[in-house]
Amino acid sequence: MKLENRKILIVGASSGIAAEAAFQIADRGNMIGLVARREDKLEQVSKGLSCRGCKALHWAADATDPAEMTRVFREANEAMRGLEVVWVNAGQGPDMSIADCSASDLTSMIRLNYEVLVNCLVPAIECLRKSGGGQIVHTNSLAGLLGIPRQGPYGAAKAAAKHLMDTARAELEPENLRFTSLFPGFVATERIANDGLPKPHQISVETAARKSLAAIEAEKRNACFPLAATSLVGALKALPQPVRNPLLRRILPSSGSLPNRPPT
Repeated sequence: MKLENRKILIVGASSGIAAEAAFQIADRGNMIGLVARREDKLEQVSKGLSCRGCKALHWAADATDPAEMTRVFREANEAMRGLEVVWVNAGQGPDMSIADCSASDLTSMIRLNYEVLVNCLVPAIECLRKSGGGQIVHTNSLAGLLGIPRQGPYGAAKAAAKHLMDTARAELEPENLRFTSLFPGFVATERIANDGLPKPHQISVETAARKSLAAIEAEKRNACFPLAATSLVGALKALPQPVRNPLLRRILPSSGSLPNRPPT
């Protein structure tokens, strides 16, 4: 499925991978709906897309609020006269050493990374079933595939999200609903630039957006990238834990400060 002349709704589109991806497909005749909390950033992206000839709409909303997401999806579905692709890109993955976290710090990752998907997935399925099908995309993480030091709470939430997407795919593929999970490694976004976490095999936002779009167009069920980070995660998963854990501690030390603690 080429992302040309499509109606695409992106949640978490004010910056990072999704905003860059929107610009990369802005000149292909697509109608793009943008959703994010930061209205000022959202308007900048929307205006930038419009300047490139793209019909862009935007809604400022908090993806942690299920009622807001239900409202936004219904408004977007009506304004765009149906949706074809929904991309849930919202989430956070700060540097978190478990020994330094409170219980609320840990559970906040569930709210920001798993519940956000739930809040979008339910209305997305409702909209796409009414229109006869479509594609739902979720930005997961390689951290959701392996217990990585200083990414544990984030990775646990992403692992739950993977399980949910896998189950939705198994149940709803016969109804022409396609599900794509993206598993990027470390991406050089502004949000994590100074968090102090080592980032082996980090890639640029531009590269991550390009690889995401290629996976969406190919309708891949699961897409892991970049190759170097994916291979590293695969090799570590294949090792027995007594061997793996010391290696992980060398690559990503489990102790350290938490300059970007999540909201509690």
